[in-house]
Amino acid sequence: MSQSGASVSQECMTVYNELKLSKKYKYVIFKLSDDYREIVVEEASADKDWEVFREKLVNATTKSKTGAVGKGPRYAVYDFEYTLASGEGSRNKITFIAWSPDDAGVMAKMVYASSKDALKRALTGIATELQANDQDDIEYDTALKIISKGAGKV
Repeated sequence: MSQSGASVSQECMTVYNELKLSKKYKYVIFKLSDDYREIVVEEASADKDWEVFREKLVNATTKSKTGAVGKGPRYAVYDFEYTLASGEGSRNKITFIAWSPDDAGVMAKMVYASSKDALKRALTGIATELQANDQDDIEYDTALKIISKGAGKV
């Protein structure tokens, strides 16, 4: 359980292990349930197109306690594959992405921030983390630089 009181659903661990061990998925997007009590799987996909994944984060919405719908934070795990600029082959890194857009509601951002560690602890084997607060943070080239620590080739 996290500081916010949100628990991680069993489905989160099951789907994550399918990504990590059997490579069934390329990414998994997680969200907090509408009552903010549980972290659940929003979507798991085998689509390798980074732009499709990125758009799903950018267009994510959340409902406030008053019922208003606005931009929404999300967690995601992406099996990021890149080629080394040195020509020494390619690498995979399972990357945890904390998407919390600057223009999301304050309450949603606070609950997501305080629940993040509970999800990360439940998902073993994450190689790196990317904190993203605006669309530029999740451009492919920006993500590649951070994830590969500058060793990836665009």
